[in-house]
Amino acid sequence: MTELELVRGELVPERPTRSAAGSAALLPAPTLETDSGNRDQDAPLPTAANNLLSPVPVAEGYCVTLGWFDSTAAALAEAPVGASAVKAVELTRELPPLHWVIIPPQSPEQALRQFREIRRQGIDSYLVTEGERRNAISLGLFESLDAARQVQRERISQNINATLAIFPRNQISYALVFEAGFAPGTGAAKAFVTEYQQKFELVEIKRCESVATPEKNP
Repeated sequence: MTELELVRGELVPERPTRSAAGSAALLPAPTLETDSGNRDQDAPLPTAANNLLSPVPVAEGYCVTLGWFDSTAAALAEAPVGASAVKAVELTRELPPLHWVIIPPQSPEQALRQFREIRRQGIDSYLVTEGERRNAISLGLFESLDAARQVQRERISQNINATLAIFPRNQISYALVFEAGFAPGTGAAKAFVTEYQQKFELVEIKRCESVATPEKNP
């Protein structure tokens, strides 16, 4: 048999012939066509390539402030996992003013004399000794305007010239400040604010301001 030989009753290709050097003369191995000019233009790219070309949201840096806390330790204990640049800061915050029932300022002698007389009547009061209302007589501080007006009417009925004034007040509190990343277009930042507004009175979130560095001279 010259082209095919029978092996165990089956036809198989003829064994490769030997070259003059005695080695087998094999056909070249097939190569993968990589020339884009020869590739079918309608064929889809491989899956891995598609993933590489798909846009991936990159987290944007935000500076977050949460408050209020009674101490730095209490503030730091609320830092979310993954937050960076975490710190607690001391801030002076303005609280709603109180309503002040007072006897207007007068001369030191008159104020002291009236103060002693009022105390003898069993009326709770104190003499203001500093500030713009020095030598006034305080008859009480109230969060409720109605309560302050009630006390004012009672003192006027006792022939005491009580008036109403606003008593401003501030309080030292602590806030938690940190940096966090939120992917744009995902609503993550808005969801964060919504969640934390249920826990804290102060929730501020804004893009962190980058610090520009001067260019170095060559």
